Amino acid sequence: MFAPAAAARPHKQAPLARVPTRLVAALCTACFFLGVCVVNRYWAVPELPDCRTKVNSDNPGAVMNQVSQTREVIIALDRTISEIEMRLAAARTMQARSQGLSPSDSGSDQGSTRARLFFVMGIVTTFANRKRRDSIRQTWLPQGEHLQRLEKEKGVVIRFVIGRSANPSPDSEVERAIAAEDKEYNDILRLDHVERNGSLPLKIQMFLSTALSIWDADFYVKVDDDVHVNIGITRSILARHRSKPRVYIGCMKSGPVVDKNESKYYEPDHWKFGTEGNNYFRHATRQLYAVTRDLATYISANRHILHKYSNEDVSFGSWLIGLDAEHVDDRSLCCGTPPDCEWKAQAGNPCAASFDWNCTGICNPVERMEEVHRRCWEGHVADLQAQF
Repeated sequence: MFAPAAAARPHKQAPLARVPTRLVAALCTACFFLGVCVVNRYWAVPELPDCRTKVNSDNPGAVMNQVSQTREVIIALDRTISEIEMRLAAARTMQARSQGLSPSDSGSDQGSTRARLFFVMGIVTTFANRKRRDSIRQTWLPQGEHLQRLEKEKGVVIRFVIGRSANPSPDSEVERAIAAEDKEYNDILRLDHVERNGSLPLKIQMFLSTALSIWDADFYVKVDDDVHVNIGITRSILARHRSKPRVYIGCMKSGPVVDKNESKYYEPDHWKFGTEGNNYFRHATRQLYAVTRDLATYISANRHILHKYSNEDVSFGSWLIGLDAEHVDDRSLCCGTPPDCEWKAQAGNPCAASFDWNCTGICNPVERMEEVHRRCWEGHVADLQAQF
């Protein structure tokens, strides 16, 4: 027998050369100091505050100064963010206008496009006003397929606008009632807003923000649920200003600032308007007004820092008064109920909106909306004009 060949024996590798311990220590030290130099060069470490001076109760002025500076920084940052949001929205709008379309804002619809609409009208209502909504559905607001055709063929979207109840549980009676109503008519826009007294300015802001996120339109219109509206005449009025970027349209008015606490129209911030007896600035009356997309975007982007007065129409006007926006005073948006609307129609000035000034809306709208519609409706207006 032969012994195994020497080549078959396991081969032993030569041991690796070891780096001297002193060299490793020197290399680590050099890297540490190099890192310190780099950090000091590019990352200035802020000085630690001197607690003895910052918190010293004997130096309250320094503490208040530091708090004031911090607040100013926060405000400046908030304004910068709002300005960036507004510019971004405006840039998207300009791009959409150049293409005739705009990208959908919906997170579940990324990459799709939506056609530019003419206007979105929000009829501001409350949970308790179901009968008012029904009276509008039975008169000037198209229903079913007619409402869909109005959107597809004319680019006009109309929705009742309502927020949430204080108890938003699906089991609450008011939430179940409004959900059933929306399922039946499909004409309600819900807002992430709690319905309560004195919150109308905030509700209008939420309407604009919600509408902007769903529909891309040239105009956004607000109307009360006790006003009669002629949709065709409203379209004609808005069409005259469609090419303008920043327009605020309504029945412009002014009135005394009420400083009496017992009044319905009491203004807690009355002192801001000067001495007793001063008037508000010009603003559109609350029953119906419209703004272009650029202005609606501005209000939506800055809603957290825009001041809200006690009256909705004053608040809305204040948000726009400092902007380079055109104020359009159109009296056909604030006609009276019959016979006023009939007289104006005969004179060749048909009305877009009709209501009673003494009631800030149609008096007893549930009972009288049908009569006002019959006598002020634009189809009836055409018949009246044909007689003269």
